[in-house]
Amino acid sequence: MRHRTRQPGGARPLTGPLPTDLTPDPIFPLIRLYDTLTMQVRPLAQRDPGKVSLYACGPTVYDHPHLGHARQALTYDVLRRYLEWRGVEVHHVANVTDIDDNIINRANKEGRTEPQVAAEWEAVYIEVMDELGILHPHDRPHATEFIDEMVAFIAILMDNGSAYATESGVYLRVRSVPGYGDLVHRSFDELAEGSGARVEVDEHKEDPLDFALWKSAKPDEPTWPSPWGPGRPGWHIECVAMSLGILGDGFDLHGGGDDLVFPHHTNERAEAIAAGRPFAQHWLHNAMLNVGGEKMAKSLGNFRTVRDLLDEHPLNARALRLLLLQTHYRKTMEVNAEVVNQARAAVERIDAMARRAEAAGIPLDGPERDGAGRDTASLEAFQTAMDNDLGTPEAVAVIFDTVRRANTALDAGPGSDMGEAARLVATVADLTGALGIGVGGVRDVPESDGISVDGIEALVAARSDARESRDFAEADRLRDELAALGVVVEDTPTGPVWHRR
Repeated sequence: MRHRTRQPGGARPLTGPLPTDLTPDPIFPLIRLYDTLTMQVRPLAQRDPGKVSLYACGPTVYDHPHLGHARQALTYDVLRRYLEWRGVEVHHVANVTDIDDNIINRANKEGRTEPQVAAEWEAVYIEVMDELGILHPHDRPHATEFIDEMVAFIAILMDNGSAYATESGVYLRVRSVPGYGDLVHRSFDELAEGSGARVEVDEHKEDPLDFALWKSAKPDEPTWPSPWGPGRPGWHIECVAMSLGILGDGFDLHGGGDDLVFPHHTNERAEAIAAGRPFAQHWLHNAMLNVGGEKMAKSLGNFRTVRDLLDEHPLNARALRLLLLQTHYRKTMEVNAEVVNQARAAVERIDAMARRAEAAGIPLDGPERDGAGRDTASLEAFQTAMDNDLGTPEAVAVIFDTVRRANTALDAGPGSDMGEAARLVATVADLTGALGIGVGGVRDVPESDGISVDGIEALVAARSDARESRDFAEADRLRDELAALGVVVEDTPTGPVWHRR
């Protein structure tokens, strides 16, 4: 069943010819992704064959990043990783909104400057994303670095009559923009009915739907000069100036959470159309998430930052990544104790296979692993899943089927040909790497409970010696000692393998 963003009043597909900001045929078909504008899963067009230009909306930096931020960043991180795994050159841009009402309010409340607040919380955001293994974008532009470009863009809109100035700022005449509501699949009248809910109401505007391109200066707010007096930019013009300024006209893909479809992305697109600039050729939006069966919200008491989740559960960043990937990016995902535990156990299955491989003398990295070859069936199934609208749940299922087959091959023991096992282990390492999960061997286990990896391995070796000497009482004692430390020992045909409980 085709998914589409649900909006009040229903959604309607585009009719008639495609709008001017959409390329009808892909230049170099690679991957098929759902396009919010056309409501179709269609090939991702590439302006330059073998390259993808991606703009993904980044954070407004004034507080801790929450799980919604993590899901959004992870969606475009995985897309980028997969495309690069396929040999595509990706230019990934993710902005930082460093001037905003929330930043101004926090600065005033704390008696600090807006740049101080933005710098602090940007650093926190980057630290958390690093912990989750999110790749840094190739460009991380800040809104305040593009003020001149924004002013120049607004001047074009003023000159061609698409915008007008009042004492409160400069506004875009949205009814002058053809297809204004196409991205959200609503008419002008439908949008006007709810204009007070998500569009700022201002008596100076000609139409309730018109939105600010430039906000006139207010007391105790930062301002920049402009032909219309001192002030600061509106939110939407920031992303237009940054995306077009870095990626150029007609860039391939614009992404963000589905909460940005309206008004933010709708208004970005309107500004570009009004200026006669080809904008994004494809629009991708990830869904939000529920915590405890309800949409995450501070008012419901189920709001969770990324740090909250990592602190509340013995959950590492790889398990959190896997947790998010097990739900398709366009489906609302549920976060609760059960799915958290399942994700942690799933990562442990991958790592248990890796430890068994190490015990059998199969390397997890380096030229030896690279020489092992790959399992063709697994690669093809994985690629088919990912090429079909970034089907990460199916791709993850392929990985765990390959883990199962690798364990079966390892069960054959040291007397058999380990070539099949090495090939499957290398395939798991390759595919988990493409999703940013990776495999963890013995040396990747963190120190805890006051004992190091070397200390654990010494106890495991002593237990093996006791078993070989048929001193089973001592072997049992050592097993109990390891269990008290939270370490489980598994006896396999290739020798003992351990992991933390």
